[in-house]
Amino acid sequence: MAYNSVNFYKRVLEIQQIAWYHRQRGLFYKEIYYRYIDVQFKISKRTFDRYLGINAKRELKKLNQKI
Repeated sequence: MAYNSVNFYKRVLEIQQIAWYHRQRGLFYKEIYYRYIDVQFKISKRTFDRYLGINAKRELKKLNQKI
């Protein structure tokens, strides 16, 4: 897990961008998870699904405004 919320949301955003890129090429989320996400990030499928539901850009924007 990330050490602070900024790093956590950066990681979530990176995973979302990878998923979006491969989804545009016609892969299903299950394929994306097993081919790319599991290999690189070592997270569970349930965590991957949860990360896709987080609005990471908005959260990073809020955190950057606080600093």
